Formats: sequence, C-alpha cells, structure tokens
Amino acid sequence: MLNVNHPWHGAHFGEEAPVVVTGLIEIPQGSRSKYEVDKETGLLKLDRVIYSSFHYPANYGFIPQTLGHDGDPLDILVLCSQSIQSLCLVEAKVIGNMQMIDNGELDDKIIAVAAKDPSVNHYNDIDELPQHFLLELRNFFEQYKVLEQKKVEIDNFQDKATAHTIINDAIAYYKEYFKK
Repeated sequence: MLNVNHPWHGAHFGEEAPVVVTGLIEIPQGSRSKYEVDKETGLLKLDRVIYSSFHYPANYGFIPQTLGHDGDPLDILVLCSQSIQSLCLVEAKVIGNMQMIDNGELDDKIIAVAAKDPSVNHYNDIDELPQHFLLELRNFFEQYKVLEQKKVEIDNFQDKATAHTIINDAIAYYKEYFKK
C-alpha cells in the first residue's frame, strides 16, 4: 500500500499535466548539497555534498506520481529568479527536456519554468532560453560527478512536445507499476 503522506505518492503531478506540472523541489538553485526524498520515509535526506565546486544551476526535484526509466520519479529542473526551498511544491510550465545518460542509464531531466514567476514564465519552449544557459546546464551535469569517477553524458536537448510525451509515459508507468 502506498503511503499517501509520502511526497512522491501523496502529491499530484498536476491537473494540467503534461503542459503544466507540479514539481517537488529537493535541491534549491545554488546549492552544493544533493538532497533526495527518501523512498521509504518520505523525509528529505542529504545524499551527498557535490565533490566539485559546482552549484546547481536551477531548482531541482521531481514530478510526483511519475516513474522514469531509472526507477525513480521523473526529474525536473525548474527555472526561477529565486531559489525554491526544499520540499516546496511549484507549478511549473514545461518547456523541454535534457536527455542525460548517467552511468549508461537513460535519465531524463524535464526543463520547466516557474509558472508564477514573471521573470521566467514568458518562456514557452527550450529554444527560447539563452544558449549560454543551456551550455551551463550541459557543463554542470557532465562535470559534477567527475571527481566521483562517474561518467555522465548529455545526449541532447529536446522540445516541449517530446517532454510532454516523456511526462505522459512516466505517469502511465507509475500507474502501472503502483497499481492500487
């Protein structure tokens, strides 16, 4: 039986998914600490401090009631003019996806903007983001595990239609995997 008080299972992916989703933030933008919601308890735990001098370039978390190819909830990067506190739910407009390969395993990162932040909510597609920001994202995710002797590759950035398909698939996979 699923624990409805657990952030992964108790929060909802959002009524307007896959266009606008609910993101649950684990790691605030600018942090070097990698926090994760514990799968057993639902509490926030410190997974590790990043081994390098990198900081998360965006607020990072997951979309509740989704299941990705890696067996975890679907990851989301939420662009916002502010750092968002851990365990905060945020309405996020999906604009694309960053397809990552982490130790040989597909690990999609949905890219979204905070729907209620006028500094970023005018972005509607990943192609509208400054090219330099996409280079920073790529650089962060390709390099942040190097000192741990782990290899991460960014396959490519994908448009919002592809991101919507990935989200719908992750919602369907979650429903199938966690049949009630």
